[in-house]
Amino acid sequence: MSRAGKPRDQRRAVAAMLAALALGTAGELCLGADPGPANVPVPSGRSPAAQKAVPAARVAPVDINSAGRAELKTLPGIGDAEATRIIAGRPYLSKADLATREVIPTGMFLSLKNRIIAIQKQQPKAGD
Repeated sequence: MSRAGKPRDQRRAVAAMLAALALGTAGELCLGADPGPANVPVPSGRSPAAQKAVPAARVAPVDINSAGRAELKTLPGIGDAEATRIIAGRPYLSKADLATREVIPTGMFLSLKNRIIAIQKQQPKAGD
């Protein structure tokens, strides 16, 4: 191969790599979106937009400072041992205390943090 053809081959190789990179990136963007299930029949009388507009049922948060064992066990991942540790560690100043004081693992806390609260009891004043 002559020297004159070498830069042209390098340019072609670079152009091919850039094209492959661009197609790969575009493919990831397209593949990253979840189109949902195909060929799913829509029940008559309700459009897909109307089905999506139905809000999910709101679950009341569980107070880790006052909930009983049975109520704590309604939380995902909380069993008898975790409920016992939560009750034994009371009171909590914040719900993050569950993780910082290592009452439950951090990963479990992160999955529960939107479903729990830590309400503080009001202390009576000295003059009352």
